[in-house]
Amino acid sequence: MLTLEQAREWYINTDAVHDFSHIERVYRMAERLARAEGADLEIVRAAALLHDADGTTPGSDVRKEHHLRSAEFAESVLITEGWPVERIKAVQHCIRAHRYRDDREPPQTIEAKCLFDADKLDVLGAIGAVRVVVYAALAGTPFYAEPSRQFLETGQELPGELHSAYHEYLFKLRKIEKKLFTPSARELARARSRFLDDFFIQLIAEINGDR
Repeated sequence: MLTLEQAREWYINTDAVHDFSHIERVYRMAERLARAEGADLEIVRAAALLHDADGTTPGSDVRKEHHLRSAEFAESVLITEGWPVERIKAVQHCIRAHRYRDDREPPQTIEAKCLFDADKLDVLGAIGAVRVVVYAALAGTPFYAEPSRQFLETGQELPGELHSAYHEYLFKLRKIEKKLFTPSARELARARSRFLDDFFIQLIAEINGDR
């Protein structure tokens, strides 16, 4: 059986947003959702441990394909662990289906839905606020920049427009709650979404000197 300690070595050279603490949080949340939704715990646990295992190296160009690369990596790990082919495929589907920005393989199984939801809950609430600000700092973009009308209407920045933490909130984070699959995750997302909404209201007010 795969363990958190075993997985730790796969996340040594990672960025601050996708580090091992992210894996620990997703693992615990995925377990919680799996129990609530009647999913296969072994599949969900393995998928949670492996979902970001390849493609999180800082400065790497492979981040966009990390879910596909991690699924391949998972196969090699689980073959070594002696897993049967069909269960390996089930884990791989969870991993390939977890990326928000790639809908080529949406979650089809309850296990994949639990992993997707656990991963997305980690971009909401207090943790989500910290992560989006840290990611902006790592990318060299501001915490807040006024979005262009084009971005507000299409999600596409104008030439030279920086994708600030607030842009990411508008483009992705505020939409997460409606994208979740399981009732258990949607219930948790309500309070986390409200926290994130309030965070950006407060952030913008402080930046503008209004509070």
